[in-house]
Amino acid sequence: MSGQSLLVPGELSPTRSVPGNIRRPEYVGKPAPTPYKGPEIQTPETVEAMRLAGRIAARAMEEAAKAIAPGVTTDELDRIAHDYMCDHGAYPSTLGYRSFPKSLCTSVNEVICHGIPDSTVLKDGDIINLDVTAYIGGVHGDNNATYLVGDVDEESRLLVERTRESLKRAINAVRPGRQINIIGRVIESYAKRFGYGVVRDFTGHGINSSFHSGLIIPHYDSPHATTVIQPGMTFTIEPMLTLGTHEYDLWDDGWTVVTKDRKRTAQFEHTLVVTESGADILTLP
Repeated sequence: MSGQSLLVPGELSPTRSVPGNIRRPEYVGKPAPTPYKGPEIQTPETVEAMRLAGRIAARAMEEAAKAIAPGVTTDELDRIAHDYMCDHGAYPSTLGYRSFPKSLCTSVNEVICHGIPDSTVLKDGDIINLDVTAYIGGVHGDNNATYLVGDVDEESRLLVERTRESLKRAINAVRPGRQINIIGRVIESYAKRFGYGVVRDFTGHGINSSFHSGLIIPHYDSPHATTVIQPGMTFTIEPMLTLGTHEYDLWDDGWTVVTKDRKRTAQFEHTLVVTESGADILTLP
């Protein structure tokens, strides 16, 4: 990674349009969403609606990922995911969420999360996270994954592979009756084996008819995450691991979060529903 140039903001393309017949989340056109007051435990009907939303989000992410290559802009990845969701009757959840201007997040190299697609051109050796959420049937499905761009160095490749593994281990730890902090405990203990930082200030979250319900899912062993996991709860797990510090800086755009030491970071995410015996992934293509 020697010689890696640090990311700088690019130029934004015009806001993409969404067909008028596609239902919008309530927060579109507002400065912030209405706080969620509903339950964290969802009905079977809501879960099945979320499974459809999650499938569309997962497939939109897959379609965009097919285009990842040196020379491609992050804006082009946004276009692909946007078109896929709209073509399948879904609204891109990030578009207009707290004024976010695009239809997915593209977080390259040292960007922890919330990177805004723009004219940035991917280079050989980069890594990039795509974070895609779809809204359809009155509910959201949210997932993300980190991808390799061309020939990537071994240190970065292992970071990506191990971050994916940390999500798998966390999902396997979900059981009714356990406290939420089991999730972060599993992730943090695994990450520490490799000396990775675990981002603390950006977390998983409850999700349903609300993009972010208020339920917090830390990815470290938080003593405050004592909520008991129950069947029917729906939430995301989305660990962010770094090659260095977990501390961060925020760009002037108010969204793009980068590691304070500018070392690379990776992330993976699924939306889950808790079952009687564990967790069922809702964001499968």
